[in-house]
Amino acid sequence: MYFFIDVVSLFRRFGILTIVSVYVLILVGGVVRASGSGMGCPDWPKCFGSWVPPTSVDQLPVNYKEVFGEKLKGEVIFNPVKTWIEYVNRLVGVLIGFFIFITFVISFIAFRKSDKLIVGLSFLSFLLVGFEGWLGAKVVSSELHPGMITIHMLVSIVIVLLLIYVVFRSFSVDSRHQHFSHSRPVNFLLVIGVFLMIAQIVFGTQLREGVDLAQKLLGDENRDSWIGTLGGKIFYHAFLSALILLVTLIFNRKLGRLFNEKGIRNWGLGLVIVVSVSILTGALMGIFGIPPVFQPVHLLLSVLILGIQFVLYMMLNPGLVYWGLNEGKK
Repeated sequence: MYFFIDVVSLFRRFGILTIVSVYVLILVGGVVRASGSGMGCPDWPKCFGSWVPPTSVDQLPVNYKEVFGEKLKGEVIFNPVKTWIEYVNRLVGVLIGFFIFITFVISFIAFRKSDKLIVGLSFLSFLLVGFEGWLGAKVVSSELHPGMITIHMLVSIVIVLLLIYVVFRSFSVDSRHQHFSHSRPVNFLLVIGVFLMIAQIVFGTQLREGVDLAQKLLGDENRDSWIGTLGGKIFYHAFLSALILLVTLIFNRKLGRLFNEKGIRNWGLGLVIVVSVSILTGALMGIFGIPPVFQPVHLLLSVLILGIQFVLYMMLNPGLVYWGLNEGKK
């Protein structure tokens, strides 16, 4: 019995570490795109034909411009910074794959008899991270096709939400996690917030495509002019952000009135803070001409908002978390 409880605790700790790691991968992916390093390695899985990418042009074949010129879209001048940014992104992706596999193995040891859904969803996460790696290869082979990039990001979101669910569900094993009562008003507002956030992320990817086009046409030296090429899209994005903040504030106010539990109220407050900071980074991007430092942070915060919303939804709907389990049974 002691071994069982210890393995369950290990699963929770390692699962949380894996969730944090996936968010780090999303941040690194944002850095890749913000820095224009998506084609830093023009081939996959190798980089310029090597498992360890070059650090100087002297390490490349003499005819590398002819070999990789088409894939680099004319950018035949080797840029070691972009190459290593993309390569680090790939290394982090491989590390996440190992983390998720270990999470699955621990879930099998801890829950193969008590909760097969945790095991199954952990395995699904592992399969999806393999699919994500395959998508990464397709992103490179398609020369950064916008649709492939969007799918690549959405799969990352699905993976992180699956991991959040299995870790949250694992607390039912010893029944220490508090169940919160269902409440229609706050539940409805939360669902509206989730759909608005998903729409914002999808719309943001479309906006990002416009930024990529502006970067290609105007160059990095005219970064201040990128915003002007987006037209009315930027105002729709800002309006949607304001709407999300309004719904979040109303949701948090009703949550505070209906619940006295410190845990769920802290999650609600955290949601308001992250939404506010996300809007702030978006505003700073508009004011200062889309500085690269804010782009990956803005993306990370958007996905973090979805994660917090998902946690709150599980708190408000314990039936979703403990489906198929007998509450209180150890």
